[in-house]
Amino acid sequence: FYYVVIESWCLRYAFAYASGGIGVDPAATVAVQVEASKAYFSEVTFSSSNGVLTGGGIHASLWFWVVTFALNAWFVFRGLSKGIEKFCLWAMPTMAVCALIVLGRVLTLPADPTNPAEQNVLSGLNFMWNPDFSVLLNFMWNPDFSVLRDPQTWLAASGQIFFSMSVGFGLIINYASYLRRKDDVVLSGLTAAATNEFFEVALGGMITLTASVVFLGLTATQANSGGTFSTGFFALPVVFARMPAGNFFGAIWFFMLFLAAITSSLSMLQPAKAFFAEALGLPNGKATALTAFICLLGNLFVLWFSQDLVALDTLDFWVGTFLIFLVAGTQIICFSWVTGLERGLREAHEGAEMRIPRFIGFIMKWVSPVYLATIFGFFCWLKVPDYVRTITGNDGTPPNKVALYSWGLILATITLLIVVTKIGANRWRAAGMDLDGRRPPDDENSGGAA
Repeated sequence: FYYVVIESWCLRYAFAYASGGIGVDPAATVAVQVEASKAYFSEVTFSSSNGVLTGGGIHASLWFWVVTFALNAWFVFRGLSKGIEKFCLWAMPTMAVCALIVLGRVLTLPADPTNPAEQNVLSGLNFMWNPDFSVLLNFMWNPDFSVLRDPQTWLAASGQIFFSMSVGFGLIINYASYLRRKDDVVLSGLTAAATNEFFEVALGGMITLTASVVFLGLTATQANSGGTFSTGFFALPVVFARMPAGNFFGAIWFFMLFLAAITSSLSMLQPAKAFFAEALGLPNGKATALTAFICLLGNLFVLWFSQDLVALDTLDFWVGTFLIFLVAGTQIICFSWVTGLERGLREAHEGAEMRIPRFIGFIMKWVSPVYLATIFGFFCWLKVPDYVRTITGNDGTPPNKVALYSWGLILATITLLIVVTKIGANRWRAAGMDLDGRRPPDDENSGGAA
């Protein structure tokens, strides 16, 4: 509902840099450049007011959204082998090349002549790779157990890795249904996780944080790295404005982000299409059309209620954060305690070239459930009340209607999925399928709900 919209922002930024930049004056002060960057972001996202029609015409960002939405629909329609796999075969290497080009430029940046001791590449790498353990220990109680320190770092880390690895989305379960029993899930899982973190941390982190420290300094980097879009859309455009050939590297960077985003959205859309196809007995074209139509409604909702990004932020918080914690916690408990850890590991090792170390099993059964329950408890305590007050009103302020509409959209979507699941279950049972034990055939049209 909102991820494709964010993709379109990346595409527009890439196009803007390729065609001359986003209007951040290289000669201005950092503060002025940051404000110009924020102003351009506001213009791209039309967050100053609701509605996609401005000035009697269609907002420019809408065309980039149309292209992005159409690409997603087309590749999903083409299916796994002819669509998503073909796209990823060239998109992933292209992302790597783009990242290495920008990283090479960042690692060869000269120190800032006004503050060479602190604003240099080594300082940026030091900021990224040397952890501040005192911040991690803020998760602990004070010695007298009177005050709980701020666990914000742990909350942010958990939410980030969940979203980054698609943990709690149900995607891995859906894609696992396409595998044969003897396929190596251990090595492929390790490869997927390692590749993702290499791109995101080793490449993305070194590019963004190092460049930001070199051009903006450590204090400004820390100040602009706390929000969801701060580093990517506020700080980096300032870096590119101050960097030689900044428009070229900015275009490469945001095109890389666009490719990374579209590979993620395709992975989200394919299981949804498979679910509708199997549950409702729809052919590929109709299942794709239904998935695209539902996503279109969600996209238009986010695009229309664009002021201050309230709709996007509400959906992201309750679905992209809150429900992810719930689902991920449920999954690890079901795997370790309902299915049984020994049985689960035994099935994972069928056809595997390597075995999961025994201490990982201990972590999955004992550490992960306790950790997730603890983090989720802190999350509900520290975050949820503020969001609830934002929606329902606080101290006499009226309820936020857009946030209420967003809640309604979430509940309507959940209801739709429950109804379709019920229809699918009835169809499968009528066909004689044992929903508790039978495996689907080994083809790409038998994933999803099975």
